[in-house]
Amino acid sequence: MTTFVALGDSITVGMGDPAPEGGGWRGWAALLAASLQQPVMHNLATLGALAVDVERLQLPAATALKPDVASVVVGINDTLRGNFDPHCTGTAVARTVAGLRAAGAQVLTMRLPDPGQMFGLPKSLAKPLGRRMRAVNDAVDEIALRYGTLHLDAARDPAIYERRYWSVDRLHPNERGHRFVACQFHALLAATGFPVGPEPDPEPSTPPPSRMAEIRWMATKGTTWLARRSRDLVPALLALAIRELLTTDEDVPERELVPVPESVIQNRLVSTVRLGPCERPVYVGRRKPRHESE
Repeated sequence: MTTFVALGDSITVGMGDPAPEGGGWRGWAALLAASLQQPVMHNLATLGALAVDVERLQLPAATALKPDVASVVVGINDTLRGNFDPHCTGTAVARTVAGLRAAGAQVLTMRLPDPGQMFGLPKSLAKPLGRRMRAVNDAVDEIALRYGTLHLDAARDPAIYERRYWSVDRLHPNERGHRFVACQFHALLAATGFPVGPEPDPEPSTPPPSRMAEIRWMATKGTTWLARRSRDLVPALLALAIRELLTTDEDVPERELVPVPESVIQNRLVSTVRLGPCERPVYVGRRKPRHESE
């Protein structure tokens, strides 16, 4: 029996890949679970979850299930918030992965694609949004290396930005996209010798929605999502775009940082006192990273 617990946001919920039997979503996690040996699947992901939500709400339930495999795919929602804090996101992901590894799970993580490219935003808006996503991905890269996760790079593969992999909202994979992710994670597990069955079928089992169905979805559910995000995201992105026009990379001098030993990093993760959503970083050097001012 293989217990698989999936943590994260709407991408892991399966949004964009309707369940064949109707009444909900299937998604890459369910497709991957079906390829494991005697799988017991628990999907704890929730729509709109931030990294701190995954740590505080999903992690305790996940560790109680004593998973053999667990996935942590989160971060895009963080970049789409006006109060984005890359340190807060990275710290929450690190604590989540550390907790799952301590529980004995093989952990799956993902480097996420750039939402600015997927949305087709103007360069002045896409560039600062892309910088936010890179900040999150850089943090998750370090976490993956530190804790030995199976890390899928879905950001640098040009194929992942092809329209055929994405649903009409350009934020969630469609069935083909979810199958792509499931196949990639299956390959990573198999490469480590983890017991798996046949890989998921990469080809969709249902025809894609018609253009009219996509328009109908955007006119109903899609507008609700856009209105909710616009309240805090759009003003923040406009401010970032204006600053992007007024400031070049050459205007910001390079910072000088003193390397921090791994033992110090581990102690900080263990001993952090949670007085707020997350602890602010302490930088040794002249200047904090530019993305912290976002």
